Amino acid sequence: MTTINVENIKSHADVIASCGTKVGEVDHLQGSDQIKLTKHGDGHHHLIPVSWVGEITDNKIVLTKDSQEVKDTWVEA
Repeated sequence: MTTINVENIKSHADVIASCGTKVGEVDHLQGSDQIKLTKHGDGHHHLIPVSWVGEITDNKIVLTKDSQEVKDTWVEA
């Protein structure tokens, strides 16, 4: 299992679901265990757990969840 360094999660990085769909952009880290996404098309911020991050590359955060699972389980902030 790869360890994710949360310090590598930068504001405005694209957040990509495991299926390749962009699900948002990083607004900022909230605490050490949640990523707050910029406002979505519904006008709300959403929170996703850092534990969903599979890898961080080239200003992209790639998740271990597909886009439907992300949208079904993210938390409105």
